[in-house]
Amino acid sequence: MKALLIGAGCVALVATQAWAQDANQTRSLAATCFACHGNDGRSVGGIPPSLAGRDRAELLKILKDFKEGKRPATIMHQHAKGYSDQQLERIADYFAKIKPGPAAAAPAAR
Repeated sequence: MKALLIGAGCVALVATQAWAQDANQTRSLAATCFACHGNDGRSVGGIPPSLAGRDRAELLKILKDFKEGKRPATIMHQHAKGYSDQQLERIADYFAKIKPGPAAAAPAAR
């Protein structure tokens, strides 16, 4: 019984670590969008548009349209082509789960 509990604990620990690693990888994928779309997808002034809290299916369609050249863009079509469809799904999922809100204020200059 003790061995079974230890084994179950090890499985739970590995699963937790894998989930945390997957969440970190997903955030790293989404972080490539932060330079233009703001931290966590909250853009300053709405240009380019904020991504935080948008519908996952809508975001995914837009990303795939950029990737396939169906949607005009200056840079997004090139950016989207660098990701697999699975990675685009993870990015869309990430931003859909972020609570929308104003962009964070920039730190004061020293």
